[in-house]
Amino acid sequence: MRIGQGFDVHAFAEGDHLVLGGVRIPHAQGVAAHSDGDVVVHALCDALLGALALGDIGQHFPPSDPQWKGADSRRFLRAVAAMLAECGHGLVNADITVVCEAPKIGPHAEAMRAHLAQDLGVDAGRISIKATTTERLGLTGRGEGIAAMAVALVQPVA
Repeated sequence: MRIGQGFDVHAFAEGDHLVLGGVRIPHAQGVAAHSDGDVVVHALCDALLGALALGDIGQHFPPSDPQWKGADSRRFLRAVAAMLAECGHGLVNADITVVCEAPKIGPHAEAMRAHLAQDLGVDAGRISIKATTTERLGLTGRGEGIAAMAVALVQPVA
């Protein structure tokens, strides 16, 4: 078995929604990002890539490459899922924590789990989505941005 962890953060910017775990969530702001800025997917991709010792999301989908401008981050996750399979591994489970004061994550967690599970080709029961605040401390606490942390456990498939 192999384990990897990932982290992503984006500053809030002008907009009317966020994309988290592939789910469009109405919000008073969007995020400043080259792609759609989905911190959930970005952290999960980094966790999976880390478990495989394949670097990070920026190496595979560099923000300097114009093809990723405004990209749906689920494309990244599907590509990482293919890498996982090519390496002969499968996901055991993933645990993701979103760090923000707003929006509320709970009402969207099941839809996020379903999207991530679909892209990874696993049962949604292998994906955990939860949220926390920083008690109004730091950049997320001041409402300046949103972050996510992920850990993923993978194992060789028979």
